[in-house]
Amino acid sequence: QVQLVESGGGLVQAGGSLRLSCTASGRTFSRYAMAWFRQGPGKERAFVAAISWSGGSTYYADSVKGRFTISRDNAKNTVYLQMNSLKAEDTAVYYCASPINAWAQVELGPSGYNYWGQGTQVTVSS
Repeated sequence: QVQLVESGGGLVQAGGSLRLSCTASGRTFSRYAMAWFRQGPGKERAFVAAISWSGGSTYYADSVKGRFTISRDNAKNTVYLQMNSLKAEDTAVYYCASPINAWAQVELGPSGYNYWGQGTQVTVSS
């Protein structure tokens, strides 16, 4: 059974930083792309960042480019999202996600992902 568990959310002032972590279990982590999505109050779930199974390719939403960095540590079965220069509009529940197929091309929409974590709240105060 695949499980994804996020951690690292919290309350931070605008301009601050947070690092989110997502640890996976239940299958061989290094074979799967990973992604972060977020859902703000009253909004649909939106793509934030993704990383290929090899870690060689990364993708970002325009709204976070230059501020957020996605990375993975296959030895720890963990994907990270380093968030710098946070803004009030980054406030959301952040979810990590992974597709069902190994070695799959990275998808930028939520329909490309079958496994989701429970989410971690990030609140940025202005």
